Amino acid sequence: MSHDTRLFKLPLVAILRGITPEETAAHVDALVGAGFDAIEIPLNSPRWRDSIALAHREYGAQAHIGAGTVLRDEQVDALAEIGTRFIVTPNTRPSLIRHAVERGMTVVAGFATASEAFDAIDAGAQILKLFPAATYGAGHVRALRSVLPATVPVYVVGGVTPDTLAGFLAQGAAGAGIGGELYRPGQTPETTAAHARAFVQAYQDAQG
Repeated sequence: MSHDTRLFKLPLVAILRGITPEETAAHVDALVGAGFDAIEIPLNSPRWRDSIALAHREYGAQAHIGAGTVLRDEQVDALAEIGTRFIVTPNTRPSLIRHAVERGMTVVAGFATASEAFDAIDAGAQILKLFPAATYGAGHVRALRSVLPATVPVYVVGGVTPDTLAGFLAQGAAGAGIGGELYRPGQTPETTAAHARAFVQAYQDAQG
């Protein structure tokens, strides 16, 4: 099965950790309006199944709706039933990656080291996620990029801000996942929209 590793038009994944089904539509609408087309709802959010199903139903034609913090095969199966397009893992678990790829999903696999990266690629992961990126820094991305296949994008996740995004991109990151700097539980959709616009602007500025 072939997958487009440039899956997202805007290579920024919005992470709505902690969102509830009641809040999902308003915040996803704000993100889509700002230009995001990749939205991740982590499975450690309340009633994640309802939130992901709702987002997929109402916004699946405009954005890729994915799930994050995916750890087990049975979660992959539940997500496949909903129609989830991509999953994000916090760790490198080759058996889980293979299972998700077999179910037709794009896998954004969490890693920190070159060994983990190659294990994830061997298992079929189409995108790698360096986590936590702020701890490792942009230099870590540059060093990894020198050995990783050019065809596999590396996204940076964890502490990325509009101010630091350009530095990661300049060192070889293809994109980023944006969590607490974009959305925190309880904030208004207007706040989410404002943060989203700041990240879109930072990405566009970095592209020159």
